Amino acid sequence: MDNPSPEQDKSSKGRRGLTMGVIAALVVAVAAALGSAGVYGSGGASDNGQQAAGACNGAYATAIEPYLTGDVAAMGLRDDPENLSALAFNDGSGAPITMADTGGKLRLVNLWATWCAPCREEMPWLEELQVERGGDDFEVVAISVDGGSDEKPRAFLEEIGVDDLAFYHDPTIGVFNTLRREGLALGLPVTLLIDENDCVIANMNGPAHWASPDAFALIDAALSVRGQGS
Repeated sequence: MDNPSPEQDKSSKGRRGLTMGVIAALVVAVAAALGSAGVYGSGGASDNGQQAAGACNGAYATAIEPYLTGDVAAMGLRDDPENLSALAFNDGSGAPITMADTGGKLRLVNLWATWCAPCREEMPWLEELQVERGGDDFEVVAISVDGGSDEKPRAFLEEIGVDDLAFYHDPTIGVFNTLRREGLALGLPVTLLIDENDCVIANMNGPAHWASPDAFALIDAALSVRGQGS
């Protein structure tokens, strides 16, 4: 559904909407392969910074693997975790930052855009996950890849009443292009679970119900590793 109503309950959307979202995500991915959208073109948008080397903790994969089921079954573990410390985008003030600047904690990084229907559906769920689990050890980092100014994505979030997510923006589409080059992104939405050292633990292409018991259990399992001083 392209225009979620602000009055809808954020955690009670049915599976039918999610199924349609998956179909829409596949359409976006096909468009990417055909080069029909500028965001996926081979030269129409800038690439992002190169990844820096870093220590990746294998304990996360062991802890979360049993929880990659149900609503988050599409999350796949990374056999050779990429370090995304140098991934560059803007913070809420428009200042340039890197993934490392959001570090020191577990993060669920989500790339979205206002023109992506399943992305729009996910935003209230991502906000609920942030409200329920966000803090010093965990943050939902939702990065808009809408081109141009931040006016349109900010207006959309205000329209649907999402105000508990920090605003991040990459109008150059460089974040997406970098993740695509690394084999982490096919279309939108894209979601990555990243550890405190900016290493990708797992990634997913397509939407998920991030306010579901399955999603909470996944994050809790990862936080249990973080709590051990990983």
